[in-house]
Amino acid sequence: MGRGVEPASMRVGIVSDTHDNLDVVERAVEVLESAGVGTVIHCGDIVAPFSAAPFDGAWDFFAVRGNNDGEWALADAVDDFGTYLGEMGELTLGGAAFAVYHGTSGPLVDALVECGRYDYVCHGHTHEYAHEERDGTVRLNPGGIPFEAAPETPYAVVLDTESGELERTPLIE
Repeated sequence: MGRGVEPASMRVGIVSDTHDNLDVVERAVEVLESAGVGTVIHCGDIVAPFSAAPFDGAWDFFAVRGNNDGEWALADAVDDFGTYLGEMGELTLGGAAFAVYHGTSGPLVDALVECGRYDYVCHGHTHEYAHEERDGTVRLNPGGIPFEAAPETPYAVVLDTESGELERTPLIE
């Protein structure tokens, strides 16, 4: 489990499953910079260190391991400018409790949502956008690069932890 950290940011950017697609990564960085986020969470499947590097920005950056993140150098690359949380991480951002997990196990995602410990559970893996609230916990999946079983576009999601408002911007036009 990752270490708990509390940056002061109230606007949090969330992305996932960028899979070395530099067009998507660069668009995500552009969207998040324009939104003025203070923290970025990547929910895994960055894949290689070169596609993590563009996230080295004027924000706190956190990432978890995805099932396609096979290069062990990825952890070191992220730790050069951010925090690599490993399989799962817990964060407190703007007074809100977050669980961050790639999402490989649907039952584990459900358990994180249902345990009542977190305000937000952020995950990826399915490449399908999801935003739902269950008993006070919000589950967020920003989606990922399209593939045949999940043709929906990926999004950069910006969450305001004070208001709970969510903005989503497509990363492929």
